[in-house]
Amino acid sequence: MEFDESLLTVEERIGFSLRALYRDYGYALYRMSKFEEYDLYARNKDFLITDNVITFNDAGGRLMALKPDVTLSIVRATRDRTDGGVQKLCYNEHVYRAPHPGGSFQELTQVGLECIGSLGDREVAETLMLALLSLERVACGRDYTLNVSHLGVLSAFLDSLGLSGERRQTALELVARRSGHELDSLCRECGADRSAAQALQHLLRLPPDPAGALEVLRALCPPAGAASVAGLARVIEGLGDRVRLDFSIVSDMHYYNGVVFKGYLNGVPAAVLSGGQYDQLMRKLGHSARAIGFAVYVERLERVSGEERL
Repeated sequence: MEFDESLLTVEERIGFSLRALYRDYGYALYRMSKFEEYDLYARNKDFLITDNVITFNDAGGRLMALKPDVTLSIVRATRDRTDGGVQKLCYNEHVYRAPHPGGSFQELTQVGLECIGSLGDREVAETLMLALLSLERVACGRDYTLNVSHLGVLSAFLDSLGLSGERRQTALELVARRSGHELDSLCRECGADRSAAQALQHLLRLPPDPAGALEVLRALCPPAGAASVAGLARVIEGLGDRVRLDFSIVSDMHYYNGVVFKGYLNGVPAAVLSGGQYDQLMRKLGHSARAIGFAVYVERLERVSGEERL
């Protein structure tokens, strides 16, 4: 009997397609419980998209939470390898959170992968390539881009301003909002170096093509960021013109480092894919390994595919 793929829901089609892709690159399917001890999320609220978590007490009196995130659960269960290799895991899981601030809780589907261990440029580049291939599979003919940032580069630009504490955090938030006017006002108010402030403004207006953007970036970047620029160039080499360097992608530096990225489809207002390197989270949870991963937000793809959640 032939299998009728038309019977599959959007979630099922996306899940099967992406899992097959990741399997071809050596990723093993990881299964996990629907809930974790709440303490894991309470200690890492800044890592979560939302700090609203559904909780309950189990029969033993422990405070538990319906899982609002997949990466934390995987990292918590991971053991550091001693052979210098990497562990490749993919998942197709439900998480429980409000997809929009102030919205109601929903059961949402995430499909993604995590690569954990002795990472080098090869593993980072492969992860970015798989993010692009994931976008291609879910695009349904729409145009798509993978916007890539590097927190080491961004840190070098912020360091050159000479800002610290709350002022540095404010500058970071303004970069994330691409608010050049407010950023300029902050730099003037704080007496930041004018050439450094102008370089940061240019960082938010890089050319769309990766080669052109890298050329400008090399000319602008402070010496302290040169190694990060070189590393960024190595991992995006050969990925094509759907990559955009976008330093308004800002992630919490207490958890993330190195390359961070978001995937967009034409006509969809929010990112449908998000990921990055999270060595800092690994350290916080007691691991010595490095890690990178991303998630595809399936609920944001339903309208693209002609179905909506009831």
